[in-house]
Amino acid sequence: MPTDRYDSPLCSRYASKEMQRLFSDDVKFSTWRRLWLELAKAEQDLGLPISAAQVAELAAHLTDIDYVMAAAEEKKRRHDVMAHVHTYGHVCPTAAPIIHLGATSCYVTDNADLLVMRDGLDLLAVKLARAMDRLATFAAKQRALPTLGFTHFQAAQLTTVGKRACLWLQDLAMDLRNIERARAELRFRGVKGTTGTQASFLALFHGDHDKVEELDRRVTAAFHFGKPFLVTGQTYTRKQDTEVLTVLAGLGASAHKLATDLRLLAHLKEIEEPIEKDQIGSSAMAYKRNPMRAERVCSLARHLMTLVGDAYATHSVQWMERTLDDSAVRRISIPESFLAADAVLGILQNVFEGLDVHEQVIARRIAEELPFMATENIIMALVEAGGDRQEAHERIRVLSREAAAEVKDHGRDNDLIARVRADAFFAPIHAQLPALLDARTFVGRAPQQVDRFLAEEIRPALAPYAGQLGGTSTLSV
Repeated sequence: MPTDRYDSPLCSRYASKEMQRLFSDDVKFSTWRRLWLELAKAEQDLGLPISAAQVAELAAHLTDIDYVMAAAEEKKRRHDVMAHVHTYGHVCPTAAPIIHLGATSCYVTDNADLLVMRDGLDLLAVKLARAMDRLATFAAKQRALPTLGFTHFQAAQLTTVGKRACLWLQDLAMDLRNIERARAELRFRGVKGTTGTQASFLALFHGDHDKVEELDRRVTAAFHFGKPFLVTGQTYTRKQDTEVLTVLAGLGASAHKLATDLRLLAHLKEIEEPIEKDQIGSSAMAYKRNPMRAERVCSLARHLMTLVGDAYATHSVQWMERTLDDSAVRRISIPESFLAADAVLGILQNVFEGLDVHEQVIARRIAEELPFMATENIIMALVEAGGDRQEAHERIRVLSREAAAEVKDHGRDNDLIARVRADAFFAPIHAQLPALLDARTFVGRAPQQVDRFLAEEIRPALAPYAGQLGGTSTLSV
C-alpha cells in the first residue's frame, strides 16, 4: 500500500476485493478492448472490409495492456480513449486501422460503465441476499421473545425481538427488489455514433439503415443486454445513473435506520453486535463495548446516501446532446456508490451473524413497564369476577400514581403489582395475576406475523440466490 499519497479508505479499509476489482483499470480497459473487438466482428459480419486476421489479432490482446505507454499517450494527446486506441493498435498493428471504426469515445466509455454497473448490481444483490438470510435466521430464532416496543423511543406495547428484526428485513427486501429491477431495466448505449444519430455507421454501410440497426442489435446482444437505448445523444441519458444510484442510496437509508436501532439497543444493553476476544472498545475506558460496526454502517451509509445528489445534478446540466462536465464526477460518484454499498453489506452480514441478545436485560425492562400495561387486563378480569368497572379503574389509577412516584421520585422498582396484591379489593383476581402478567400474552400476533412474513416474502425473495448464500440458510429453516 502506498504511504506517500492519498488512498481511498473505501479500498484500503472497507470494500471487498471483488468490488474493487470490478472498478479497476484492468477491468475497465480490457472491457474497452472487448467492445472494440465485438464492434469489429459485427462490422465484419455485416460486410465491412475487416479481415479474420484483424479480428483474431484484436482477440489475442484483450488484457495485455501497456499502462506505461497508455499514460504517455494520454499525456501527449490529452484524450484517454485515443490514448488506448493507440496503445491497443501498437500490439495489434494489422488491426490498428479498423479499431474504433465509426465509433465515438462514448461507445467504449458509456458501454463499459454500463457493463460494470450491471456486474456491480449482480454482486450487490448476492451480498444483500446473504445479509438478509442471516437476519431472517435471527428473526426466526427470536420470533416469540417478548421485548418492550418503543414509539418516539418511549415505552410502548410489547412486540418480539424477531418481529422487530422483520421490520429491518422488510426494508432490505424492498432494496433487493429495487436492485433486481434496476438491473433488469438497465439499457445498453449500443452503437450510436457521435451525436447519437448513427450517421457515421450509415456512411460506412452506404446508406443501408437495416445494417446499421443490425449492427446495434448484434453488439448489444454480444454483451447480453436485452435492449439498447433507441435514442441517445453522444452519451446515454444520465438519468439512468440517477436510477441506479437512487437504488443504492435507498439501501444506504435502510442500513442507516437498522444500524441506528442496533446502536440504541446496545445503549439499552438488550442486543449487541459481535465483539472479538481481543477487541478494544476505548483507549481510555477499558470496560466499554461500543457498537463500532453499527456506527461504521451509519457512517458509510451516510456517504452512500449523499452520492445520488451527484447523479441528479449531473443529469440536470447535460446540455443538448452532451457536455463533458459529467466525466470527472462520474469517475467518483459511481464507483464510490458501489464500493460504499458493498462495504455496508459486508458489515451487516457480519453483524447479523453474531447478534448477542441479552434476554435477562430485556425481561427486566419488561418487568419495569408491564405492570402499567397490564392495568386494563386487571380491570377486565375483576369485572369478569363480579367487580365494578368504575371503582376498579379508580383504584388502579391511584395505585399506578403511587407506583410511578416510587419509580420516578425515589428510583425504586415498580411495585404496582405488590400494591394490587395488598389491596383486598382485588382479592378475587390475586390468583390470576401471574397469568395476567405473562409477557407472552402482550405481543399479539407478532410470532405468527414473523412466520408468515418469512414464509411468504423472504424465502421466495431469497430463493434465486439459494446456491450463493453460504452458511446455514434460512431457506432450510
